[in-house]
Amino acid sequence: MTYKIGVIGDRDSVMPLKLFGFEVVYASSPKQVRDTIEAMAKNNFGVIFITEDASELAVETIDRYKSDVTPAIILIPSHNGSKGIGLKEIQDNVERAVGQNIL
Repeated sequence: MTYKIGVIGDRDSVMPLKLFGFEVVYASSPKQVRDTIEAMAKNNFGVIFITEDASELAVETIDRYKSDVTPAIILIPSHNGSKGIGLKEIQDNVERAVGQNIL
């Protein structure tokens, strides 16, 4: 089975990722972000990149997919810079897998 890669966030942050063939969705309201995540999860998206800013609008929805294998939801910085949320998530996942923070 082949999976697609999606990107959710504000236009300035995610438009360049369209060049790599990712499906890009511009979302700025909590409802848009939640609906887009749900739609991508149902439509064979293996990885969903979401800007840290947009992720703050749909925390509950993202938390529901944390224990699922697909889609993997990866937080990325927006064009405004990183808030450290994505890095914290990676550190938490590594700590859970290894038993300690090796990063």
